[in-house]
Amino acid sequence: MAETPDATAAIADVQSVKAEDFARLIASLSDKQIAEIVDGPARKPVLDEIFRRMADHVDPATTGGTDAVVHFKILDRPKDQGGGYDHYEVVFDDGSCRATDAPGGDPDVTIRVKPKDFLKLASNQASGPVLFMTRKLKLEGDVMLASRLTSYFRIPSAA
Repeated sequence: MAETPDATAAIADVQSVKAEDFARLIASLSDKQIAEIVDGPARKPVLDEIFRRMADHVDPATTGGTDAVVHFKILDRPKDQGGGYDHYEVVFDDGSCRATDAPGGDPDVTIRVKPKDFLKLASNQASGPVLFMTRKLKLEGDVMLASRLTSYFRIPSAA
């Protein structure tokens, strides 16, 4: 398993980490180590980078014809970072995808998830349906759209 300082330093510099390496890093971390990241100053840069990269990993063949707005609420933001949650909006527009941390549209579906589970989902270490069935991921709105979301992306794997 990766040592906490090396892994957290690599995650903190997430902009320079390849997607596959990010997946491997998350896979190598314990839940406690992931909590240290999402509860610390690297939280916002890591989340921002994940959402920024969504457009790079969207599969236009699966999103063609999809026009939808998805809100992600990444819960449990530490009080020293404002408390509450981090809010992102992902817009699918006929094969393209863009994300922002300044939601403005009415969502077709809103996904609420704890940061540890989101990092695992984004690194292909957790399954959206399993997180939903175990109540670690909550949905409001178009559940069928939410069930298709992971198929819209080529999610890097640790393998």
